[in-house]
Amino acid sequence: MAKKQVFGEEAQKLKGAHRKMAKVIISTKSTRGKYAFKEAMVDEDEVRNFISQNKEQ
Repeated sequence: MAKKQVFGEEAQKLKGAHRKMAKVIISTKSTRGKYAFKEAMVDEDEVRNFISQNKEQ
């Protein structure tokens, strides 16, 4: 039983240390009318910044 408790605490520490990632797909339209897609893996906290930086003007 003591091993389960130690394992549980270690598992929680490891889980908290993991970076949460998000997959972001940005679409762009070329002058010919075709769409291109760009995929990126970004930290969960940086998603809004990434989208705003890559948004078409």
